[in-house]
Amino acid sequence: MNLKLVTRFLLAIIIGVAVVSCMDEGEEYIPPTQAEETAILNEYLDTLVNRGLDIDTTALGVYYVIDSVGNGIYPVNGDTCVVKYTGFFIGGGVFDSTGDNTWEFVLGTDGLIDGWNDGMKVIDEGGEGYLIIPSELGYGETGYSSVPPNTSLVFAVEMVEIKPLN
Repeated sequence: MNLKLVTRFLLAIIIGVAVVSCMDEGEEYIPPTQAEETAILNEYLDTLVNRGLDIDTTALGVYYVIDSVGNGIYPVNGDTCVVKYTGFFIGGGVFDSTGDNTWEFVLGTDGLIDGWNDGMKVIDEGGEGYLIIPSELGYGETGYSSVPPNTSLVFAVEMVEIKPLN
């Protein structure tokens, strides 16, 4: 991925970590309300724009930045996508990653969060980018595993291959 773009995203995460680190040691973590999370997300997006990133939005509401364009073939529901990705929180910290491996999934299936299904459609085969998924399009008010409730998610994604349904 483009080093300059990665640096900008990392700087924005460092700012988020600095804010979170202001909590007193031993202070219990209380997940943000939906309104608080929306404010956190908007501040993060403003930081990225101020760092010179061009952020687009899908019709559903997933924010994205394309780092590099691939071959122009985009996935549609039913296609099998082969990706590499790292998922992290706005405030810092990786919650999931394929590492050097790839992960295959069928786009549009029920087992995936809405923001992932929607956002993957803007990254073409061989392309790389970032998806910024608001909590209501992710795991929402319940959270999931290591993802707390009302938490927006950021994914660095490489679309390695698209296997068409037909």
